[in-house]
Formats: sequence, structure tokens, C-alpha cells
Amino acid sequence: MKIITKISESREEINIFRCVGKRIGFVPTMGYLHEGHLSLVKKCREENDIVVVSIFVNPTQFGAGEDFERYPKDMKNDTDMLQKAGVDFLFAPSAEEMYPTGSSTTISVSGVSDGLCGSSRPGHFDGVALVVTKLLNIIMPNKAYFGMKDYQQLQVIKRFVTDLNMNTKIIGMPIVREADGLAMSSRNVYLNSEERKSALCLSRSFALVHEAIEGGETEVSEVKHIVESFIKDHPHTRIDYAQFVDPETLKPVKDLSRDFLLALAVYVGKTRLIDNNLFKVM
Repeated sequence: MKIITKISESREEINIFRCVGKRIGFVPTMGYLHEGHLSLVKKCREENDIVVVSIFVNPTQFGAGEDFERYPKDMKNDTDMLQKAGVDFLFAPSAEEMYPTGSSTTISVSGVSDGLCGSSRPGHFDGVALVVTKLLNIIMPNKAYFGMKDYQQLQVIKRFVTDLNMNTKIIGMPIVREADGLAMSSRNVYLNSEERKSALCLSRSFALVHEAIEGGETEVSEVKHIVESFIKDHPHTRIDYAQFVDPETLKPVKDLSRDFLLALAVYVGKTRLIDNNLFKVM
């Protein structure tokens, strides 16, 4: 595996393979890797000739008071994991490399970015859209892989890739969970033992929704009350949002008679966790 820190070198190295018809796969990450990230790398390895992974903690997607400065990092462990996973190139640029002095371009995606985390974290998806656009322009992959835990992020990326006629296919990959159901996240490391137990309320709330739907309940307000009450009964929790939305538009649904997504953002202690589940209604 070759580690590259410069944009120019990345383009030169990867273009060698592109010019001879090799398919390029790409997995963007912010590092502190876990099995969720590795599931993306594995799929990328299966479907492409050349696998590129990036590690870059993107400053433009963090708001004031968020955890940019303390976001967990372990480059040595990340490098070892990617080496074992058969990655060809690791692109690990500095902030100065990605955002040279004088940069003034922004990218804003309306609609799918408006609610959920878009409301809770103003400007977050502008930062995501900008950095992913830059990374796709640098790597120019045939396919890029993103986890569905960040469901809204995935929809935002699909939207601007389509709107800007970018020649990369965006692949959404299933959420990878711990044995007890907690969605894998680099931020889970922030949780102490008691908070870790309470964090299970996110994934376990999905079973309550299934029970309500199977029992014939279609009123959003009723099922939302069940979910919120369950989460609030756990110590150390504070709900940012619990929203029932259309899987494509991410707009709130009026009832639960058609397919819907339950999207959750919950503070457990000081740690903000997100999770979601797509419900198929027969």
C-alpha cells in the first residue's frame, strides 16, 4: 500500500492505472477505522481493480463547539488495517493541501439537506458536499462507497453527484453493528460504560416500531411517542431528533402506511449518536 499526501502525486499515480483501463474504487473516511469502514473497503476490493482509501478529518463540516479538535485519531492502526485489507493507495492529505489559502468556493445542496442533521448542524452538509466533491475530483473513481448509518449524508452526496453530472457511481452500504446492536461509529469511543449501555436505546427502539406497525398502528404521533418515551427512559440521553421521513426526499411522512425511514440523533452524555432504520410496509 502506498501512502500519498499530495493531490498532484495522487492524480499521477492513479492515472497510470486509469489509462490502462483499470477500475478505480474509492472509500472516503475520517479515520479511526472500525469494521464498518472495513466492510466498505471489502466491497470496494471485490468490485474494483484499484482500491483507494482517504483519511481526512474535514474541518469544514464541523460547527462551532463540535468535536473537530478532539476527533479520535490513530493513523498507525488505520494504516495497519488498510494494509491487511488489501488497499492499494491511502490518500492522507493535510488541511492545507485540501484547502489552500484563498479558497472561496462553497457547495450547497437544497432539499435533502434541509431537515434532520441539516437543521441540527447548520452548514454541516455544505462542508460534506465540498470535501466529497474535491475528493471525487482528485481520485476520479468509477465507484465510491459510503455507509448508510449516515443516511442523510448519502442522499446529499447522491444528489449533487447526479446534479453535477459527476462520473462516479455512489454505492450505499448497510450499517454494521456491534453484537448488541449498537451502530459502529468512531465516536463510540467517547462513551463510558454506563453511557454505552444507554446508547443501545437507539437500535432497540426499532423493534418497538416494528411491533407498532405489525399491530396496525399508522399514526406517526403515536409511534413517535413510543420511541421518544423509550429513549428518554434511559439515563444520560437527550433526543436531538426522532423523525419519520420519506426514504428518498427525507421529508416528514404523514402516516406509516408506506415505506419510511426512522432517523435518530440522540446525545448520550456529551456524545451525539445517529442511527436509522428503513421500514418496508407491505
